[in-house]
Amino acid sequence: MKKKYFLLCALLLIITVEGFAQADDGLRRLRPADGDPLTIPFVDITVRQPETNDEVAFSIQLLLLLSVIALSPSIILLMTSFLRIAIVFDFIKRALALQQVPPNQVIMGIALFLTLFIMWPTFNTIYNNAFVPFAEGEISTEEMFRGAEEPLRRFMFAQIHNSGNYDNIRLFMNLSGLPRPNNLSEVPTHVLIPAFVLSELTIAFKIGILIFIPFIIIDMVVASILMSMGMIMLPPIMISMPFKLILFVLVDGWSLITSNLVRSFGG
Repeated sequence: MKKKYFLLCALLLIITVEGFAQADDGLRRLRPADGDPLTIPFVDITVRQPETNDEVAFSIQLLLLLSVIALSPSIILLMTSFLRIAIVFDFIKRALALQQVPPNQVIMGIALFLTLFIMWPTFNTIYNNAFVPFAEGEISTEEMFRGAEEPLRRFMFAQIHNSGNYDNIRLFMNLSGLPRPNNLSEVPTHVLIPAFVLSELTIAFKIGILIFIPFIIIDMVVASILMSMGMIMLPPIMISMPFKLILFVLVDGWSLITSNLVRSFGG
């Protein structure tokens, strides 16, 4: 036993020495031809006190920009068409009584790319009216934010107008203690966003109810047939799920729901 331990230690020592030798050869290859030692650059990030008001303003603008980048997932979730699409697709999965097919990652991926498809005109307007002038130095950071905010506000107003959910705007205006606006342009953004979210939730749940109705009828018919046959212990969902899938495939459910979802945004 001691002999085995001795051989193992000797083998490890040989491997370690060989590794150091190879590392030393590698460092020698990296050295310049004149024989000078290899120098590694030193990266230093310093924080100093601002000297002018312009530097203070620039630091604040940089913090705001980083905050917008950090909150970009929330912006995509709450200020675009993603919320409605994701909820409707989840309703489809539950109505069909599917557990793992399709996976949630696939559902969210489909919702994301449909969001890009629906929001492409809005994103294109933001790019042309806000990002390009800012990159060319024609507008300031504040003007860039305003230029990026306006197309999103128009999109959210359009969805609230199409659904007629103006009560959500009134609700949050009252909760904020703000006077009644004369037009939609006087509604602040911090009021518009939660009103838009509630409106999207309402629309998504209405669509989900319409999706559930035919599949609930199938469940009720199958459950009634099983009870009349005395097969009480057999779960009706095991028998009804194939019929739901057959119905969904025959009517081309994915294309039908996707086309109607896109049209629901005014596209």
